[in-house]
Amino acid sequence: MNRFKTAILLTSLTLLMVALGSAIGGEGGMYLAFFMACAMNLFSYWFSDKIVLRMYGAKEITEMDHPAFYGMIRRLSVQAGLPMPKVYIIPSESPNAFATGRNPEHAAVAATQGIMRILTPEELEGVMAHELSHVANRDILISTIAATIAGAVSMLGNMVQWAAIFGNRSDDEEGGSMMGSLALAIIAPIAAMLIQLAVSRSREYLADEGGARLCGHPRSLANALRKLDQASRMLPMHEARPATAHMFIVNPLSAGALMKLFSTHPPMEERIARLERMGR
Repeated sequence: MNRFKTAILLTSLTLLMVALGSAIGGEGGMYLAFFMACAMNLFSYWFSDKIVLRMYGAKEITEMDHPAFYGMIRRLSVQAGLPMPKVYIIPSESPNAFATGRNPEHAAVAATQGIMRILTPEELEGVMAHELSHVANRDILISTIAATIAGAVSMLGNMVQWAAIFGNRSDDEEGGSMMGSLALAIIAPIAAMLIQLAVSRSREYLADEGGARLCGHPRSLANALRKLDQASRMLPMHEARPATAHMFIVNPLSAGALMKLFSTHPPMEERIARLERMGR
């Protein structure tokens, strides 16, 4: 169901882009905006893992550095049929974790020092199984596709707005048509952003399910999410940025600053309820 929902959301983003392209009045502007968005997101797809890991000061570890944690990742990777990812530790007391990398062959998983202190081994295993599920589901690629299309929609919206400001509106009919295009140009980027966030939430549900199946203990992951939700509110990650918030297993930003509609993560209560139903 989550995969079907993701397909529907990506299709909706594409239709928004086509509608804005038609509002411009030609294919040239649509293709230009699309290729510009593709170029920016292609750079992000290839280099975002290095940028994000450096942004949070993540340090790569080996099995000699942290045998228990490294061995856990290796065991889960074998169970999932994935290549062994690079393993990183983030020097932060705020409990969290994320996965990155353009494909399973170039993946990395990272966990903060704080998450290792507050979770039991079974709970930590559930969290890392969730992150490896992101890798297996190629969620980095899907997020890049969604960002590419949403970026193209935003660019097309800007083009339509500039055309409305400087275009020739001498004819009433043309003016009415331009007003309709302007309204679409304002609404479409907002709708694209909401759809992109919905894609992110859908993939989180899928990673929860996949992680619970991989570790074999849905309730351990549910307990981990409950602890992380409470701890992240008490100790938010001050160095976190909105552009990378969707990567973490729980939102590292202050929960009170974001409406649920504009959140990159599903409601924590619903995530925990679904996992507990799996456990039963």
